[in-house]
Amino acid sequence: MTEIKPRLKVKYEKEIVKQLMEENKYENIMQVPKLLKITINMGVGSATSNQKDLESAVKDLAKISGQKPVITKAKKSIASFKVRAGNLIGCKVTLRGNRMYEFLDRLLNIAIPRIKDFRGISKKGFDGNGNFTLGLKEQTIFPEVDLEESQVIKGMNITLTTNTSSDKDALNLIEKFGFPFRK
Repeated sequence: MTEIKPRLKVKYEKEIVKQLMEENKYENIMQVPKLLKITINMGVGSATSNQKDLESAVKDLAKISGQKPVITKAKKSIASFKVRAGNLIGCKVTLRGNRMYEFLDRLLNIAIPRIKDFRGISKKGFDGNGNFTLGLKEQTIFPEVDLEESQVIKGMNITLTTNTSSDKDALNLIEKFGFPFRK
């Protein structure tokens, strides 16, 4: 049985690698930057008082990513937020391989075009080590999330981790995938 490769994975292997090798004059294909993983994190601040909000976030994140999320706990106690160390405060999921490319395809072609008043993604999300983080204000831009079932609208952080330590190389790679950055 032959494996069906995601569209963006095929695009990366056939087009993007060649473009990056020509542009940056890489001598070896192993020098070309690549996407290692995508981490999606949902913080649920109201989870300390209402456990159903966290359960709703876990269901939504499972639908969006196609994978069961891990529930995250607070590392420190913060009195002003009424959070104690060990409290359940969110959920996250790490995508690799084909699931990562499938999610990226849905993010770029379905979810981002559904954002109201969208003016492009800011380039300020780079961390100095070649990783890019994008914040979304609501999870309802994904068609998998049912508006009636989703009790609370929560934001999420999506982090793209690359194998390069240069923000310039990572930006070049991410632009080739078709990210709509602000001009």
